[in-house]
Amino acid sequence: MQPGGRNPVPGEERVQHVRVGGQQLRVSVRHGHHERRVPLLVINGIGVSLELLQPFVDTLDPSLSVIRFDPPGVGGSPLPLGPYRFSGLCRQIAAMLSHLGHERADVLGISWGGAVAQHFAAFHPKRCHRLVLVSTATGALMVPAGPGVLMRMMTPKRYTDPAYLERSAPVLYGGSARTDPRQVRTHLHGHRHLASPRGYLYQLTAGLGWTSVPFLPLVRQPTLIISGDDDPIIPLANAHLMHRLIPDSRLHIFSGGHLGLVTEAAQLAPVVERFLNPARHAGSRPSRFRHWPAA
Repeated sequence: MQPGGRNPVPGEERVQHVRVGGQQLRVSVRHGHHERRVPLLVINGIGVSLELLQPFVDTLDPSLSVIRFDPPGVGGSPLPLGPYRFSGLCRQIAAMLSHLGHERADVLGISWGGAVAQHFAAFHPKRCHRLVLVSTATGALMVPAGPGVLMRMMTPKRYTDPAYLERSAPVLYGGSARTDPRQVRTHLHGHRHLASPRGYLYQLTAGLGWTSVPFLPLVRQPTLIISGDDDPIIPLANAHLMHRLIPDSRLHIFSGGHLGLVTEAAQLAPVVERFLNPARHAGSRPSRFRHWPAA
């Protein structure tokens, strides 16, 4: 119940600041139906704030509660005192969930956030109900992007220079960005809540040397892996690798690139919803899924 005694309306969003472990985080909570106890926690990619995935969240059923946050040094979350690791960030995420009144959540991570989600599921298993990994990989031990893509990823210039972003979008993001790079510029520069240069550096170093390969076989949560067939940053082979390593995993391949969760939100949101609530969608046709074996 919100202050004043008013129950939140399904689909209503509230942005607040939560202090956990000495770090203030900017958090967005979209309220769903109170009878659904498990919210969806969304962990964003590198360099951008929680607003980037607004098109995806807006497409989800309003009965689903959604929690998003800005990592330290990104958007409305101030810089931490120093660099951090995934382990420390995951402890902050667990504390944030507790602060919001949730014992566990379904967890969706995209790109850099997908690596954080893997770590959270493995080392905080009681807090993660189901796991969705989008356009992500296993860290240091992965099939890497090409040299040109990696060079562009090392700098936050695409977040500070819209013209540079538009020129680089086809090479970086693939999919529909190859024919319409302006849409990427619109999504990434449609708001000003981006990472500071130091915040971006901290995100890069948080996973330096990290890999999920040794512990993915121990992940027991039902897992959905979503990957585009034209993703220059995370080649499709990485999704197949994770699918082989995670025992209870399903793989959905869509026609698109790295930002498919934004540019193809209307196509992918129902895929995620069916996975998170299989009982509700038991009668839906499975033909839209590729490489999705029976659970």
